[in-house]
This record gives sequence, C-alpha cells and structure tokens, in this order.
Amino acid sequence: MSTYAIGDIQGCHDSLLRLLETCAFDPAHDRLWLVGDLVNRGPHSLATLRFVKSLGDAAITVLGNHDLYLLMLAEGVEKRRGKDDTLDDILTAPDRDVLLDWLRRRPLCHVEGEYCLVHAGLPPQWTAKQARALAAEVEALLQGPRYRETLTHMWGSEPAQWSDDLSGWDRMRVVVNAMTRMRFCSAAGVMEFKTKGEVANAPPGYLPWFEVPGRRSADAVLVTGHWSALGLRVEPRLLALDSGCLWGRHLTAVRLEDRQVFQVDCSPGEARG
Repeated sequence: MSTYAIGDIQGCHDSLLRLLETCAFDPAHDRLWLVGDLVNRGPHSLATLRFVKSLGDAAITVLGNHDLYLLMLAEGVEKRRGKDDTLDDILTAPDRDVLLDWLRRRPLCHVEGEYCLVHAGLPPQWTAKQARALAAEVEALLQGPRYRETLTHMWGSEPAQWSDDLSGWDRMRVVVNAMTRMRFCSAAGVMEFKTKGEVANAPPGYLPWFEVPGRRSADAVLVTGHWSALGLRVEPRLLALDSGCLWGRHLTAVRLEDRQVFQVDCSPGEARG
C-alpha cells in the first residue's frame, strides 16, 4: 500500500486523473491525502468533488479556504467574491446536498504517525496533537446542529493570534484561519493575511509560518498546500505541495513512503489565463 499526498486541485479534475495514472494509484490498495481546496477557479469543481467522494476511505481530504467558501455560499451567508468563481455547477447539481453534506464532514487536519495534513499551516504555539484537538472542536460545529450559525461567524481576520484563553467564535475563527488561510506570521504567532506572494515578500516582522524559530509542531512532518507562490518543497519536516496547477504549472503528488515526486502539467483548458 502506498499513500500519495497531492496538492491543491481547485477543480482541475483532468489533471488529477492524469496524475493518478502517472502514480499508478489503485484505490483498492493505495490511499490519497489531499491538502484541501478541491474546488473553485478551475473548470471542473463538480467532477472533482464527485470523484473524491466516490473514493470513500481511499481518500482523506482536509478542508481548505475554497471548500469552506463553497459551504458558506451554499448557505447564503457569504457573497460571491468575483467572476473567477466556478462553483455554479455544484450549486445547481441534483446531488448538491449530498456533496455538500459530505464536504462539511471532512476534517480540518489529519494526524497520523509523524504526519500532520493541513491546508495552510499551524501557528508556532501548537503541537500537531494540539492542532488535531482544536480541529475537532471546529469539526463538531460544522457537523452539528449549529452548522449554519458556525458558517456565519467563520470569516474574518480577527483575532490574529492564538491564546489559550480564547473562547466561542473567536476561538473557532483563529483555528480556521490558521489551518486554511495562514502564510506569514510573527515569531509570537500573530498571523498576517494580506500578503500572498513569494517568501521574499514577507512583511517586516513576519516569517513564513514554517520558519518561525521554536515552532512546537517542528517534530511532525507537515503536509500542506495553499501557497502556490511557494511552490513545491520537499523537506525533512515539510511537504508543501501547491505547485500551481491552476496557474498553468503542475499538479504534484509525493509518495509518503519514499518521498518520490510525481508531477503532471496542467491539462489543456484547466489553467486560468
């Protein structure tokens, strides 16, 4: 059995199928770990969602910011962001309710052995074990009777820093922001959400979250996506897998057992212009 961790798909379904063929992925024996952002901006969000759901236990996917945006849009608690959304095929599909119910029951992070799968990252205050416990708090809200109310309080960039004293919606929001939106933070763990570019563009006083000295999750292998400008990084304690398929670059898989990298170019018609 092999486990293939794959970067942000974002509706690039054809690219995903070609990558799985390149990997010789067999759902009867192998597993996929998907870093989230299954949907949006690429042209085949509905096909991607249906396919990943059809894999059952052979695929583990964590929630990304675009996945949460889809859930909020479907519940009418968030306005459309712009013309680059490609979610209408899901929202008008006959099986939309089944798909959305499945999506909201995905984890925010998955911890297994030395690995921690999360869309964006972890602030320096958290161990991987603590992150999993905090993710479970949010997952209980998303899967419970307060689902819609949870979505109405999910967006927003404050508070920007974790504290053990946080409670209620503020506590939930920091967990969601760290795991699905963060790129840069300060040494004290204050998150910055405006900057999206290269590492060299870090605002004064901020670092890529994985470079913060003394980060408490440094004993785990973090498997992440979210940051296409960062590109592929295969390091002893970091697998950053968003290699910018949506932007005309590559969709990447790393086989966890031996760190072998598999890539395909973005399929024709799937890249954004």
